[in-house]
Amino acid sequence: MASDSDHWGDFLVALAQKGQPHSVFQALERLTKETVGTKLFTATTFDLAIGQSRRTYSENEAAYPTGGFKPMSLGLWSETVIDRHEPFSSLTIEEIAVVFPDWPLIQSLGCESNCNIPVVVDGRVIGTINLLHEAGYYTTERVAEAMKLRPFAAVAFLTAEKMAAVELMS
Repeated sequence: MASDSDHWGDFLVALAQKGQPHSVFQALERLTKETVGTKLFTATTFDLAIGQSRRTYSENEAAYPTGGFKPMSLGLWSETVIDRHEPFSSLTIEEIAVVFPDWPLIQSLGCESNCNIPVVVDGRVIGTINLLHEAGYYTTERVAEAMKLRPFAAVAFLTAEKMAAVELMS
């Protein structure tokens, strides 16, 4: 991965654009594709107090639309990502199927490997970036590279929170 400073300029230009938080998440998607690689990029926020999640950004709205809250699923994924603030990854569709009930959709999109990166601010997970790719793609090395995206993702998620608060006040 090129140095973070190489990416901040383009990212900040996207952040300054109108149409937030979509523009900043698009920039994060581009950065992810350039540095780590992904066939499908989404971002999810959480309201941990009520146990709900919401897809905030999706590059494939037909398969994974944004909006609407749904109950968080508890288990291995939430223990890893939400409780321990660690990345969660799978290298095969069989591993994905243990955790994600939508594994047939994931497989139909040509994806059989996943990586979920928690973004932690003030001791809580404010969101995850969710990456899907072909079988075997998210190796330990690639997960480590994806973890380097957290500062950019934090800015994107905080922008989403700010825009939601502004919208409520309008």
